[in-house]
Amino acid sequence: MNLSMRWLREFVDIGEVSPREFAEAMTMSGSKVECYEQEGEKLSNVVVCKIVSIEKHPDADKLRVCMVDIGEAEPTQIVTAATNVNVGDLVPVAKDKSTLADGTKITKGKLRGVASFGMFCGLEEIGITKNDFPYADEDGVFVIQEDCKPGDDIRDAIGLDDLKVEFEITSNRPDCFSVIGLAREAAATFDKELKLHTPVVKAGNGSSDGMIDVKIENEDLCKVYAARIVKNVRVKPSPRWMRERLRAMGVRPINNIVDITNYVMLEYGQPMHAFDLRFIKDNKIRIRCAKDGEALTTLDGVERTLKNTNLVIADSEKPVAIAGVMGGEYSGIMDDTTTIVFESANFAGSSVRVTAKEQGMRTDASSRFEKGLDPNSCIPALERACELVEMLDAGDILDGIIIDDRSKDTKVEIDFDADKINAFLSTDLSREKMVEILEKIECKVCGDKIIVPTFRPDLLHFCDIAEEIARFYGYNNISSTSVNGGVKGKYSERQKFNNKVMDAMTAMGLSEIMTYSFISPKQYEKLMMPKNHILRNSLKISNPLGEDTSIMRTTALPSMLDILSKNYNNRNKQAYLFEIAKEYIPTEENELPNEISKLICGMYGENIDYFTVKGIAEELFRTIGIKNFDIERANDAYAYHPGRSAVISVDGNVVGTIGEIHPLVCKNFDLCTVYCFDFNLDKLFELYSSEHKYSPLPKFPAVSRDIAVICDEDLPVLSLEKAISKAAGKLLEEVKLFDIYQGKQIEAGKKSVAFNITLRSSDATLTDDQIKSVMKKSVTALESLGAELRS
Repeated sequence: MNLSMRWLREFVDIGEVSPREFAEAMTMSGSKVECYEQEGEKLSNVVVCKIVSIEKHPDADKLRVCMVDIGEAEPTQIVTAATNVNVGDLVPVAKDKSTLADGTKITKGKLRGVASFGMFCGLEEIGITKNDFPYADEDGVFVIQEDCKPGDDIRDAIGLDDLKVEFEITSNRPDCFSVIGLAREAAATFDKELKLHTPVVKAGNGSSDGMIDVKIENEDLCKVYAARIVKNVRVKPSPRWMRERLRAMGVRPINNIVDITNYVMLEYGQPMHAFDLRFIKDNKIRIRCAKDGEALTTLDGVERTLKNTNLVIADSEKPVAIAGVMGGEYSGIMDDTTTIVFESANFAGSSVRVTAKEQGMRTDASSRFEKGLDPNSCIPALERACELVEMLDAGDILDGIIIDDRSKDTKVEIDFDADKINAFLSTDLSREKMVEILEKIECKVCGDKIIVPTFRPDLLHFCDIAEEIARFYGYNNISSTSVNGGVKGKYSERQKFNNKVMDAMTAMGLSEIMTYSFISPKQYEKLMMPKNHILRNSLKISNPLGEDTSIMRTTALPSMLDILSKNYNNRNKQAYLFEIAKEYIPTEENELPNEISKLICGMYGENIDYFTVKGIAEELFRTIGIKNFDIERANDAYAYHPGRSAVISVDGNVVGTIGEIHPLVCKNFDLCTVYCFDFNLDKLFELYSSEHKYSPLPKFPAVSRDIAVICDEDLPVLSLEKAISKAAGKLLEEVKLFDIYQGKQIEAGKKSVAFNITLRSSDATLTDDQIKSVMKKSVTALESLGAELRS
């Protein structure tokens, strides 16, 4: 909703307030300001000039050399190709170093050898249209017919100096879709008097009795329909002040009659329409629902097929307008129109919204009606339109209002309890102060009751009244209090853990994905899950979109493989993905399933192998503070390669599986070689430690020794590493695998494993005896596992 500040000041004098202060104050009181804009703010150094003389250009037949008066001591020379200017005309000129409405910079120059110290401007260069000044030549220079003099700033001369403020109005405040509604808010915000105008219509040009018959046939969808007749209509351009206000509000001026209906809609928030009486058959107006298949060509020239749910304005034979949306093709005002009917009605918002949506039409009128308007605004708006007709000499008003009123005079009353409001808001306002605030917004307080004005459909409950008091008392004036019975706004430990996991995975170059929790039963076949596997028991969705989304997943692995497959088949050369997913394990009948949180990682690409995904898992464990874990060969991981997968456990408790996906599973998902891991996040959270232990920098040197052993090829390296760690004790700083070898020099079924052992004492430099003792214990521990020292 745009607002003209010049128009606003007609209703409330807010004093010397800057645009920023106005915007901030209105926003704080509940009327959110999106932005504001000064009309013509991009124009600079463009003034009114008077043409003193015109001469032909010496070297160009289509150019003319003009001497113009711009209000300075000496005349200025302008070279132009315009043919619609004459001596004595007032025109806008962009002087040297000026800026036009579109940001174009104008500087002095030469045209065919003759100096020009500026440029004459047309409507486009100034940022206006012919609708703003109907007398102007749309294709030529703008010849000004306004009261101005040479040297005047063009913005002041043509009224292009209003301040436009854009509000974001919520749908529960239909009253604020009007100048009066926002003026009421501004008056309450700045504690100023609201000066409303009561329309006065003189009429006296004959009676309208019998000239038109109005009847509401569907009173559920139309509460009030009022009309007045204007004869001897004189269609002509609107006066400049009206055009300026319409332009500032974002409405294109057309002619005086149409502009009056738009003006009243903007001022009162009540949409109106003017019908040409010639096209109303038998002078009957009926507000009814359309018949199925009835057709109506609307003002935009589109023929529309109506439904029996669409409310229409009809004559004795046919629809002439879609109620609350748009008039019919022949309902508009034409150059030869002589008698019109002004309509002001109240239509049900739900009906207008549904009709506008069905017909693919959204107009300024429908956007207001669909929010629910005040039936009591129909007559004041109609009277204001007729008053403007008389002010603009646009026609002769006939006596009498033709009206069919089915509205019920029901007023909303809300209990008023000042103590309860203070307790609700944590304030200490007096009853008198609350009454003062409520009266600013035209709520009447009668004893312990508040009578809500009909233009405020949003005020229905005690809390609504408390909000009104709070926003006009000032939210900044209400002291801060802690929330009673609530939870402080901070991350839970589980949320912190999940964030740390996501941050760690992202830092290692993986991208997060999100997949649906429902899958197809066929996914289990693609995973080669055994027929009797417990995870095949899945929850079935009672109303699935299709078979592909018919069950709740008990494993998130197929969801990951689907996304990897899409990437691979779209020729993405590599993918590194992860997801924190939910798996749903059924429990007893009619019970909710157990929801298990899983971390799924999947990747493919060049130079990716088992050790890549294992390294990611180890770094993740280091990040979340899990140090001691075991990696053992996986024996029953159905979806993984039987010789290239492992299970990871902590203190004997399995937390996940890691490895290469089975080649047949990859084939089922149309994939290349893929490496994955899936970890139980719930178990990892139980093992998670957020504490970090820091050690001082070492004071004494480290000692490094290598040890190589020959062992059975199926003996896990981790077992050897743990044996060394246990034997070395506190002196061990690091044990690192650096070689595994199987070949001619090694017996079949055996392998050579080499470790680098780093020892250090925090108390003193290690002696040879200490080092030999550690190495001897390590060898003994390795021999206990069947390994022997390689010679």
